[in-house]
Amino acid sequence: MPDYQLNINNKSVSVSAPADMPLLWVLRDLVGLTGTKYGCGIGQCGACTVRLAGAPVRSCSLPVSAAEGAKIATIEGLAKDGALSTLQAVWIEEDVAQCGYCQAGQLMSASALLEQNVNPTDADIDQAMSGNYCRCGTYIRIRKAIHTAAAKVREGDQA
Repeated sequence: MPDYQLNINNKSVSVSAPADMPLLWVLRDLVGLTGTKYGCGIGQCGACTVRLAGAPVRSCSLPVSAAEGAKIATIEGLAKDGALSTLQAVWIEEDVAQCGYCQAGQLMSASALLEQNVNPTDADIDQAMSGNYCRCGTYIRIRKAIHTAAAKVREGDQA
């Protein structure tokens, strides 16, 4: 089995895995980062979303071999020094989650959006979040939380 050098949440990690092993299972089973969730297994629901080189990707369908050398960010990497990110704090304040299963993927897509656009319109949010499904239907609260977090980022907070 080949060894892969991965940069996960700004830490260098070496893993031995088959080249076609999905990044999701590398993160969960080999690295121990279980915040990224398994949903559909075919890249459709967004529960497994992580950021690869800043862009949201579905880790359930991305082979580990495709992730080597790129910065990988997971939900565990959003908080800094034990403090929630602005986006995470707002997510809680706005009571976004119901069951919470999809929220790690939702937050990773939202963080990618705010890194690119700190003044998103409803259409921008809908576009950025369109591949992340929430069975509980908290889309209105997700949109509100993103707008609130964006306002705080514009005022100087870190996303």
